Amino acid sequence: MLAALIGLLGLAFFRVQVLGWNTYRLTAESNRLRPLDLPAPRGTVLDRNGEIIADNVPGFSISLLPAPPDSMAATLVRLQAAAPDLDLDLADLIAEAEANRGLGAVIVKADATHEEVAALEERRAEFPGVFIESRPVRRYNAGEAVGHLMGYIGEIDGEELASPFYSADHYEQGLFVGKGVGIERQYEHLLQGRKGVRYVEVDARRRIVGDFAGIETRPAIPGEVIQLSIDLELQKYIHEIFPDTMRGAVVAIDPADGNVLALYSAPSFDPNLFVGGIDRATYAGWLQDSHRPLFNKAILGRYAPASTWKLASAAIALDLGLVQPNERMPQPCTGGFQFGRYWRCWKPDGHGDITLLEAVQHSCDVYFYQMGLRVGLQRLLDESTRLGFSSTCGIDLPDESPGVFPRGPEFWERTFGETPTEGEVLNLAIGQGANSQTPLKMAQFYTALARGGSAPAPRLYPDGPAPTSDPWELNLSDDALATLLEGLRRVTAPGGTAHMSSLEHWDIYGKTGTGENNLSQAGLADTDAWFAGMAGPRGGDPEIVVVVLVVSGGGGSTAAAPIMAKAADHYLRRKHGIPLDTIQTLGEHVRTRGWPAWYQTVVADDAERAVAFEARLATMNGGG
Repeated sequence: MLAALIGLLGLAFFRVQVLGWNTYRLTAESNRLRPLDLPAPRGTVLDRNGEIIADNVPGFSISLLPAPPDSMAATLVRLQAAAPDLDLDLADLIAEAEANRGLGAVIVKADATHEEVAALEERRAEFPGVFIESRPVRRYNAGEAVGHLMGYIGEIDGEELASPFYSADHYEQGLFVGKGVGIERQYEHLLQGRKGVRYVEVDARRRIVGDFAGIETRPAIPGEVIQLSIDLELQKYIHEIFPDTMRGAVVAIDPADGNVLALYSAPSFDPNLFVGGIDRATYAGWLQDSHRPLFNKAILGRYAPASTWKLASAAIALDLGLVQPNERMPQPCTGGFQFGRYWRCWKPDGHGDITLLEAVQHSCDVYFYQMGLRVGLQRLLDESTRLGFSSTCGIDLPDESPGVFPRGPEFWERTFGETPTEGEVLNLAIGQGANSQTPLKMAQFYTALARGGSAPAPRLYPDGPAPTSDPWELNLSDDALATLLEGLRRVTAPGGTAHMSSLEHWDIYGKTGTGENNLSQAGLADTDAWFAGMAGPRGGDPEIVVVVLVVSGGGGSTAAAPIMAKAADHYLRRKHGIPLDTIQTLGEHVRTRGWPAWYQTVVADDAERAVAFEARLATMNGGG
């Protein structure tokens, strides 16, 4: 019996020590070691010149090692009492500890300061389950200048985890992901690295022993580096010159390839404030702000494009062969036009008997009223829809508002419960009425004008996935396109509506716009100010397209045109190696230094070019 008992014990020892050694060793190791995530740095974002838009800097995080939920909750309460400067949200942290049932670490603070870390290190023995580690912290070097462009990062939530956008094998609770409608969200899968794992050794009281750095078993893989088409210097300059009390947007595009040079919305926000968790009071203040700083007005906001849309009306009429570049309308502009009711021109004295070229130059409403009637309501709706004014541009961002433009009479029947009359075409022809566009959409249209009639979908990351939308095609003859560009050039030429925004070295082709909105019609706010155009060396091709919107800014020539001119001048001077100057537009020169000598050359050159084009216009036969 004794021999049998000893034999059984021997067999048991053999099973434990030889056959099951791996299982029991693993159990012992799991009691001794605690796994911790090794965070991966997000990918660096560069501008077209290699300047850093977003990168990572060393920072500190404070985590709580896995333990029973009640134990973790007690530690959090003691931690808050001992270090009130941490300003912890105890309710959320305790809820997170209970949600993961103590099986995972809880990040107490993702962006702890050096002072907070030093204070805890001095009292490490009091908090055995607290782990302090160095981790990469997201940094946006230009701050508010790139708020809407980049978006921000935040901890993934339950709704996002359930979305098919996030793969279950890679994303989990506690991970920081891109949010908003910017680059961080659009290229999340490229920028998000792959976290690693390391183990720290603990004793029976969960105190870390041995090497505090832990044992790295799987290294973290950083996210990809992506290079945008953005010109960071231009982006920062636009933020600097945009009035800090106003709302609006600026979009700049390189007509050579259709890529975006700048995308700015005002007022903006600092995405650095979201790193590690945004302060609730700050976030609530943004949500309550009537200027809506979190709303990207460049791609989401829709506004009546006003006179900037007259170029689209002219392009449609020219394309259909319903108007010629040198044609005059039957009724001269005397300050208004009678059609059912009296439709006023912005100039009470009128513009007289003018051609299409002069109508573009002087923004004559009466000319475009008659041209709209000649096109007809249904044909204008069909052509505008074909050109894409009721759809999106296809920019590589997570969200974009399509333009609002009726596709047919059912729009009025559905919206207002009535059948539209032919008079609706008068409003649409001058960029008012049921016509609302984003600044990005107007920038794409003017890019098509600058490129000779076509424009691809605007891109921020040229090496990313190919756009799914078709290029913009205007199908204009060379003579028709030349007429539109000459009209745009004369807007900022001597005698034009925005001539005080002319520049020393560059031609500006642009159009002002003064858009009515509900508040301005009720007398509660000013009109929206637009300026859409392009600029380049004198006599050469345009090298930048810029569209500026200042919400409730008043007149386009005074509020928006100077911003466009200064942004274009800043970009072109750097591109062509010309020293920058703080006094750029003609208006700034006149107010500070008097009439500049270079303006006399501009006047002489403009007169010569105008005469040459008038001679060409006289020989045009039906616009080509």
